[in-house]
Amino acid sequence: MNKLPKKPRSEDMYKAILTLGSVEECMKFFDDLCTVSELMAMEQRYQVAVCLSKGMIYNDILAETGASSATISRVNRSLQYGKGGYEIVFSRLEQEKDGEK
Repeated sequence: MNKLPKKPRSEDMYKAILTLGSVEECMKFFDDLCTVSELMAMEQRYQVAVCLSKGMIYNDILAETGASSATISRVNRSLQYGKGGYEIVFSRLEQEKDGEK
């Protein structure tokens, strides 16, 4: 059993992300920060979250994203019992889309 205390999370990286001014800048930053497989996994989880928020069923999500049922289930748990991060993003993206109309 690991008795070492967990290192507290640092806000530095998240503050750095908030300084980015465009999708292009964000992509460059994450390309430098993450491996290709890490980026693919995060992008896939986000795609799964979008599909789940639209009410899609697991088999259709699997076909559209290629995500495993374990990944779909994990993302679904985050949507239902998480901290609300996906909902914040989805709401703001919807507001942005409505503002463009």
